[in-house]
Amino acid sequence: MEWSAPGYTEIKQLGTGASGRVVLAVHDETGVKVAIKYLSQELLRDPSALARFQSEARLLTTLRDPNIATMWEYIQDGGGAAIVMELVNGVSLRALLRESGTTEPEAALVVLKGSLLGLARAHAMGLVHRDYKPENVLVRDDGVSKLVDFGIAVRQGTAAHPMGTPPYMAPELWEGRPASPATDVYAATAVFFECLTGHRPYRSTEPSVLGYQHVHAPVPFHDAPEPVRELIRRGLAKDPARRPNGALTFVAELEAVAAAAYGEDWEERGKRRLAALVALLALLLPTPQPPQPETATSLARTVFDRVRGRTGETARRMVRTNARRLAMGGAVSAVAAAAVVVVLTNRQPPEQPVGAAAAVPPSRIATAPVAGTPSTEESVPPESSPPRPPTPSPGSHPRPCRRPRRKRTRPGGTRRTPVRSPRPAPPAPPRTGPPPVRPPLLPPHRSPHRPPRHPPHRRPRRPPRLRRRLRPHRPPRRPRHLRPRPPPRSRRRSPRCWR
Repeated sequence: MEWSAPGYTEIKQLGTGASGRVVLAVHDETGVKVAIKYLSQELLRDPSALARFQSEARLLTTLRDPNIATMWEYIQDGGGAAIVMELVNGVSLRALLRESGTTEPEAALVVLKGSLLGLARAHAMGLVHRDYKPENVLVRDDGVSKLVDFGIAVRQGTAAHPMGTPPYMAPELWEGRPASPATDVYAATAVFFECLTGHRPYRSTEPSVLGYQHVHAPVPFHDAPEPVRELIRRGLAKDPARRPNGALTFVAELEAVAAAAYGEDWEERGKRRLAALVALLALLLPTPQPPQPETATSLARTVFDRVRGRTGETARRMVRTNARRLAMGGAVSAVAAAAVVVVLTNRQPPEQPVGAAAAVPPSRIATAPVAGTPSTEESVPPESSPPRPPTPSPGSHPRPCRRPRRKRTRPGGTRRTPVRSPRPAPPAPPRTGPPPVRPPLLPPHRSPHRPPRHPPHRRPRRPPRLRRRLRPHRPPRRPRHLRPRPPPRSRRRSPRCWR
């Protein structure tokens, strides 16, 4: 089980690294949320690592600046060592670059300015950070940046073993020379370059090649926007004497260039941009901001709210009124339901015709005359009478060429086809004149309406027989006058002819 600082309750782990871990905790007595940095158990047994951790705690006690995370307490016992610091409700600059790739120039200038102000405070105390990188810069949800992790900070002019993060180490650290404030200015400019372009100034993965590039390779300031190229060229100079002599001097140059290139309100726009990027990573915040409650005006009223505050008599009167209304509504609903049931019960289905009446419509049933002299003419069934054309309505357009057909059905339900007597053929007129001449008979393969398929003097050719062996394709022979002539024969006779 890992050791925890006494008097604090851990909530969750914020990050971990080679030197230890950082957790979010709450002070038991005051309820204040803090960040606790624990030294790992492996380094706790190393006297030099423990000495560096104690030195960092002593340095943080003397640094009080808005751009540096404040230290509250240092705890050490037989179980471990821890530094209790101010909780910065933000995300690291590395997380922002990993999510967005690059930042706008105003946002990058805001980060550089905040970091330089924090470094200036450390330089005023005679300290050099030596490990400035995006992981050690925290951006809050309001766009303000803070500097953390002074674990390998040293006094100015101290010649020690070169330590730091290789992609951001100054050339003098690669050559083994002592660190100075210009060392932190070089690292801050390298991070500023990465915010603008999305990549580091020198991107080799081999430490030896990377050190050679930092010492001898030209500064790639052409990849940055035009207004800030001079800042990058001065900040990444190989010689520490050509860089700004301090962080405050570099801040003055930065403000002058930013105001001339991006206007007087460049800092406000940069903070808004950083706050928007942090809002996209709200899940990574140590303490996410609670959502603001939405305020709205309600137009609904509750009847029981009106009952409150009234006398008992008025309340009883309103209750009786509401009960009377409910009783009347229930009675009306019951009467309506009973009426619907009575109507559905008394409703009888329509009578269905039986037998022949089901097959013949009522309009087609013939009725016999009640009285009168019987007609001598034969009664014609309704089916044989000629149908009358339908009378067209004023707004319709009938079709004159089609007459509607009437379905004729027998009483049994089958369709009946009317029987018509054949009409006698008209008599043929008598023939006058010579008999007609018939055309001569032609052979069966010829027809007067279809000409022969081939001339009579030529027979159709038979299709060629299929051969078993197919000859290879030979090109057509050229004419005789285009063929090459054979070489002339020698007139000398062979010895055989002499014999």
